[in-house]
Amino acid sequence: MQAYLFVHFREKTTPDGEQVYFGLSKDGFHWEAVNEGNPVLWAYYGDKGVRDFTIVRCEERRKFYIFATDLSLSYGMRNQYHHSWEEIGRNGSKHLSVWESEDLVNWSEQRLVKIGDESFGCVWAPDIIYDRENKDYVLHWSSSCADDDYKKKAIYYSRTSDFEHFTAPQVLYRREDGDMIDSAIYEEDGYYYLFVKSGYDPEYVQLLRSKQVTGTYELIEEFSRCMEKLETGKYEAPTAMKLPDGTWSLYLDYYGVPGKGQGYVPFLADCLADGHFERSDAEFSFPYGFKHGTILPITMEEYERIKAHDWSDKGWQ
Repeated sequence: MQAYLFVHFREKTTPDGEQVYFGLSKDGFHWEAVNEGNPVLWAYYGDKGVRDFTIVRCEERRKFYIFATDLSLSYGMRNQYHHSWEEIGRNGSKHLSVWESEDLVNWSEQRLVKIGDESFGCVWAPDIIYDRENKDYVLHWSSSCADDDYKKKAIYYSRTSDFEHFTAPQVLYRREDGDMIDSAIYEEDGYYYLFVKSGYDPEYVQLLRSKQVTGTYELIEEFSRCMEKLETGKYEAPTAMKLPDGTWSLYLDYYGVPGKGQGYVPFLADCLADGHFERSDAEFSFPYGFKHGTILPITMEEYERIKAHDWSDKGWQ
């Protein structure tokens, strides 16, 4: 039997919201808070706040890695970013925050990884997938870039085998006429599926498919028809998991209201290929609004270890 770990942050105006939070589930439907809903890890370097998490299990190195956007709105929006999203897009952090662990409870201190060069704007929303063909990991994220005066964000990628050294960034997916952010990639039946948020025209999450991790990706129209039923411009940060019965559970981060009303809402589909997802709120429960993160399948032994661990040395105390 497997369980699930959800790594996320919380929508709060205070700095404790932009830290590392864990949620646990035995079935992928009903979630519980870890450390009584307090942070399990803190960011002490860079912007001193983190958002937009991904977590990956590296079998070769027998380690887990958490990557996150190095960005604090609680501190930074009031200070170096001058209450300006445009300023963040141009001059936000060029680093990602990283933690690593062998057992999911004893974690390294936060370190900062430089991604790209000074031509990149803020490095947003990392995600990682294993590339079976190349036998390495593809780190992908969204950034604006100096080549168009930071006007449009695109999805870039870099390869790594040790999570310390990264190849020069290349474009994974972009649209000439609009922003693309919040990428998440999954593999099923020999294809790679890319969930990504389109910034406008349309302003909703899209689903695309490719035979290779790095593309070329083609749009799945049925998924777009499902998204057209939702309120435009209110959902982002897709993350998904495959349940033991083959069903796919997709979570979209709803940001259509201020404060605590924000958080993930669930959708279910029989498979990724046909792109047909139905919203399924009644089947899911959360202790509070989980914000922009990633779900990792874990063993029941790992579940019990996380649940039993005393996080007071790394949490809010």
